[in-house]
Amino acid sequence: MKYPFQCFLAKIILLALASSFVSCYDPSPLQDYCVAVPEKNGVFVNGEFCKDPKLVTSDDFFASGLNIPGNTNNRLGSFVNPANIPGLNTLGVGIARIDFAPGGQIPPHIHPRASEIILVIKGKLLVGFVSSNDYNYTLFSKILYPGDVFVHPIGLVQFHANIGKTNAVAIGAVGSQNPGYISVGDAVFGSKPPIDPKILAKAFALDINIVRYLRKVFSPQDDIVND
Repeated sequence: MKYPFQCFLAKIILLALASSFVSCYDPSPLQDYCVAVPEKNGVFVNGEFCKDPKLVTSDDFFASGLNIPGNTNNRLGSFVNPANIPGLNTLGVGIARIDFAPGGQIPPHIHPRASEIILVIKGKLLVGFVSSNDYNYTLFSKILYPGDVFVHPIGLVQFHANIGKTNAVAIGAVGSQNPGYISVGDAVFGSKPPIDPKILAKAFALDINIVRYLRKVFSPQDDIVND
């Protein structure tokens, strides 16, 4: 004997289980493209307004300038230059040029909304990521040379460092138009308002004065929480 309601419920449960195996971080577009425009006279999609499709041109899907070196004269010795392409809106991808001075780095960080693949164009980079506690915080690391690529899974702590004696250049591609960027040091020691130093001292097994020093490094203009 068949039970229509039970059969319907079973189908819903199976559909939910099947969908759990599908990962999609940027919404799938319901149109060919949604070229982002600053004017508020279009349809609001993925945080941007869509340009009238009749006015879209090839230039909306084009960008130049990734051949131009970035200014690495900063504390980290690196510079990230993302391609600004209005037509990327809703397409779920992004690309950037990354320049490194000798010894420069992109410090340990997380992209909460995208995986990243990095292609070395010039120089010698040490790259890697650390797995979650499910896999015992395992470090996966590799030295890359021109033509080498390396993939960083979404949401895991990763880093890129120039270990060569010359400038290095890489191209980073991500699976989101807005992957997000969380620097571990800035988030922990430079948060606003600051995390209580006693909490950080215990969490990282550090002397509280070292925590205060790190706070000044990452957020020099903020006051420190009192003991």
